[in-house]
Amino acid sequence: MDTTNRIRSKDESKIPLIEYCLYARKSSEDDERQAMSIDSQLKEMNDLAIRDGLFIKEIRRESHSAKMSGQRPVFNQLLNDIRVGMFTGILTWAPDRLSRNAGDLGMLVDLMDQGKIQQIKTFSQNFSNNPNEKFLLMILCSQAKLENDQKGLNVKRGIRAKCELGWRPGMTPLGYYNRAFGGKKDVVIDPDRGHIITEMYMKVAEQGAHGRGIKKWLDEVGFTTRTGKKVTLSSIYLMLKNSFYYGKFEYPVGSGNWYKGSYPPLITKEVFDKVQKNLIVPKKSKWGSKDLTYRRIFKCFSCGSGIVGEERSRYRKYREPRDHIYYHCSRQKDYDCEELYISEESLTKSLFRYINFMYMAHPQVLNLTEDIRRGMESYRKIRDQVLLHQDIDPDSKSMDLRDYARYALKDGAMEEKRQLIQLFNNQLYIKDKAVISKT
Repeated sequence: MDTTNRIRSKDESKIPLIEYCLYARKSSEDDERQAMSIDSQLKEMNDLAIRDGLFIKEIRRESHSAKMSGQRPVFNQLLNDIRVGMFTGILTWAPDRLSRNAGDLGMLVDLMDQGKIQQIKTFSQNFSNNPNEKFLLMILCSQAKLENDQKGLNVKRGIRAKCELGWRPGMTPLGYYNRAFGGKKDVVIDPDRGHIITEMYMKVAEQGAHGRGIKKWLDEVGFTTRTGKKVTLSSIYLMLKNSFYYGKFEYPVGSGNWYKGSYPPLITKEVFDKVQKNLIVPKKSKWGSKDLTYRRIFKCFSCGSGIVGEERSRYRKYREPRDHIYYHCSRQKDYDCEELYISEESLTKSLFRYINFMYMAHPQVLNLTEDIRRGMESYRKIRDQVLLHQDIDPDSKSMDLRDYARYALKDGAMEEKRQLIQLFNNQLYIKDKAVISKT
């Protein structure tokens, strides 16, 4: 070997070996005819590496869109590994496999500027750390971003065109179904559900039916969703407020863009407006804002639902209306629960009878908390002062828990009444207008 050949061999041995990471990506947005699958990418690039004698240190694959910057976990980890020197090159099918956004592209170019990436090699091109090749890389990735943005605009334009033709994108509501025939699609009335939706609207419009009554009726006639499940109460109210049924729809919801449907309506606009009027609840105090004494304390013995309270006014012919507070089962677990209403006065009396019984029969289970002890002491002082004014020796009058309970339930503050229920470590229930426990 002559001197020239020996020098050339010596110089070539000093060229650093590029350690490639083979990166393959498949996005769910890609059309199968336009983007190769991950397995196809890996096969083609492996063959290229064997042909050109490239060293692939590791293979990484990812199924994720590159539309947004910094959203691909595998790609982000690849960049971090390049920063610490684990790889010095990237092998991939095409530039758009690496980036379709300016953020990720900027990080790739920055790593090339720092000398961290010596080469990005695709099936048909090489990009090294020189101005022309980096500029070409930026153009190709920017073109991929442009195509991606144009795709989004085309989709939105297609959706608007479909809406203007009277067809709302997406699944139709119950009462209709999408039909496809002869390469065309349209919306037709569901023969099993359409007439029931119409009757539901008429019940609310003409008979003033309420949501729970409608649900009970729908369950009785066997009305179900497309998956065979019973419709929920919230779904019923959503259906009753859906303008799609009289032939108009808003898309997107909340945008203010309304379109006239090209499908047969199930109801008229007049019926829909009448239903909306009947669904309006008269303004009252905010639900739960009035703090009733025994709110969220008792449960229904029959079905296990919570006991709720409400204030009602009884109108009298010659006097001012009289307010009453009633407690009843919320019927959350059983709409047909037959547990009766009980007034707050009757509930208070029943609670005292229960405390009196427990004090006599099972005094060991009563939990005299510090709050109750302070309440009893305060009541004792008040009672003693009253007895002294009546020239009665307080020591001659014994006092126990029942005396304090009688006072607190009748004249005590709301907090004192609630504290009495803390005497019991178990849940209290209402059954047949009486306070009981299950133990």
